[in-house]
Amino acid sequence: MKKLILLLSVVSSIQLAAQHVPTFEEQISLRSVGGAQLSPDGKTIAYTVQSTDWNDNRYDTEIWLARENEKPFQLTNYAKNGSSVPLFSPDGKWISFLSDRGNKTQIYVIRVDGGEAKLVTKEEEGISFYEWHPDGKRFVFVKQDEDDKSRKDREKRYGAYEADDKEFTLSHIWQINFNPDQPDPSERPCYETVDSLKIKTGCIQWPKASRITEGKFTVTGFSVSPDGTKIAFTHQPDPLINSSLKSDISIVDIATRKITSVVSNPSSDSFEDWSPDGKEILYTTNLSDTLSNYYLNSKLFALTLDTKATRQLAKNLDEDLGGLVWKPNGIFSSLWNKTKRPLHRIDPVTGDYTTLGNLPEQVFGLSFTRDGKTAAFTGRNGNQLTEVFLGATGGQPSQITDMTRQIKDWKLAQSEVISWKSKDGAIIEGILHKPANYDPSKKYPLLVMIHGGPTGIDTPTPVPGGVYPVLQWLDKGCLVLRPNYRGSAGYGEAFRSLNVKNLGVGDMWDVMSGIDYLDKKGMIDKTKMGCMGWSQGGYISAFLTTNTSTFKAISVGAGISNWVTYYVSTDIHPFTRQYLKATPWSDEAIYKKTSPMTNINNAKTPTLIQHGEFDRRVPISNAYELLQGLRDKNVPAELIVYKGFGHGISKPKERLAANWHNWQWFNKYVWDEKVAMPLADKK
Repeated sequence: MKKLILLLSVVSSIQLAAQHVPTFEEQISLRSVGGAQLSPDGKTIAYTVQSTDWNDNRYDTEIWLARENEKPFQLTNYAKNGSSVPLFSPDGKWISFLSDRGNKTQIYVIRVDGGEAKLVTKEEEGISFYEWHPDGKRFVFVKQDEDDKSRKDREKRYGAYEADDKEFTLSHIWQINFNPDQPDPSERPCYETVDSLKIKTGCIQWPKASRITEGKFTVTGFSVSPDGTKIAFTHQPDPLINSSLKSDISIVDIATRKITSVVSNPSSDSFEDWSPDGKEILYTTNLSDTLSNYYLNSKLFALTLDTKATRQLAKNLDEDLGGLVWKPNGIFSSLWNKTKRPLHRIDPVTGDYTTLGNLPEQVFGLSFTRDGKTAAFTGRNGNQLTEVFLGATGGQPSQITDMTRQIKDWKLAQSEVISWKSKDGAIIEGILHKPANYDPSKKYPLLVMIHGGPTGIDTPTPVPGGVYPVLQWLDKGCLVLRPNYRGSAGYGEAFRSLNVKNLGVGDMWDVMSGIDYLDKKGMIDKTKMGCMGWSQGGYISAFLTTNTSTFKAISVGAGISNWVTYYVSTDIHPFTRQYLKATPWSDEAIYKKTSPMTNINNAKTPTLIQHGEFDRRVPISNAYELLQGLRDKNVPAELIVYKGFGHGISKPKERLAANWHNWQWFNKYVWDEKVAMPLADKK
């Protein structure tokens, strides 16, 4: 037995030696799949693959095809821009997609059996989103209205200015015919010379789109009825983000253009899908709740169109509902359940639901055959990257892609779901990542990485990170804890409500009690700890900066430092009013209790601040306020502003820079190492 144990140890050591820690560039260059769409006959899947274009500093998305009994292959390849949103024509002969090929985002089609992509639309405003009409002879799409000419005239005379929340462009529904045999007008000259004169002859005109809706509202989602005569759509008064609280549902008759309001509650209503027979619609709603819909569950209803009768479905499904698909064999949706995302089937008559088995731990992006018996989707288990799957509904699916092969030679994060009791007794779960050669007899430095949201969620994954070099830190010899603090998705409505009027404070309890849990198990060295997070995770990190002295280093990414500063400048004012249950003018105390700046005089922890220059969600004033407060207290602090970015870092080179900035900061203050940021590629 001793010889066997020794042999297994040697084999394990050899396997580890054959693996390597990826560079930051390798990790950022990982390809990923999404947007799986299944053909009507269930034999072909179109899906997107995102790759990294370092030369142009962008992420490129192209469409791939997987046919029955064939190896997947790339369908589109446009060097200057990507292609996305693939959809099969009703007869399965064409794949449509959106792409900007120098003329704004337009609809293109390409035959399933290959060939050149054909341009379908030529709309000056570009296409926002679209779908095939069930007859396969036209497209229905949403685009913005033309720019207001008076605004341009005003700018010529008075220069550029705008009235806040009053200058916007509405979006409406249009349709355009699709003739697969029509030649491209650009391929046939429109002029012939006759007696030195240019005379138009034999011209081919682009198809003209016809407008279906108009009015003082903007369309945010739609679907054509199964019989092709009507369109159900979600609309709100204007495109401003806070106006989603006033969204309603209407139906337009395509032939007459008559619009009928069908769901109009005081709070947000959102169309989900038509019933297979077209006699009912499915929708989610917050009914009259405009004060807590950010964290309470939406409700699901079916509406019978001829009687106007409604019935609530899935009453006992305790999670925020959405992304539902109605097929003849049931209503389907995947929803978070702790760190898993199972697929549910809801009975449209009784409203009861069942959870389907034989699936990956996490299921996303469902696409079905018409009868609902076969589905394509993306999903993964905790030790995988996201893959494309295909299978009978409720059966054992086949894995179509092998994106996880990209990391087969990497040293990966070992993930474990742990739980502990917070200060107030709430049970908190988190993901604990260990290095590949973890030794339970040692105490490790600990880094805490906090997700955003607050209704985000962390789950087991072999490659965590984003702008944080987790794999590299694990190899350096540490543990990484990613807590699903109160407010996280997947744990039900009551759990999401626990940080109402308790933001920061309760979150700090959850983080610090997680650290205490690991300390009692003898796993961590509390003299070497760091904390980081982005958005809401950045806010919690800032709160820990000014309310604890536990950490050697903290990184605040796009975080709130002062709820008053945030409230008056963010683009989502209702968020603060709902979670704090007040404005700064009605309850100043709650804003002070939950703001990191309130206890800035207690700050001692070296803090890196990372922020996008044009962030509207968490305006950069929050970063400058925290920076100046820390500097006034002589706390080591540095602000990195990522030029041209909003709330996230969406380009590879700046994401690379952000990884290096965090690597330098934590290595300096946790490991006492000075690291230079390389300015030239390695030869």
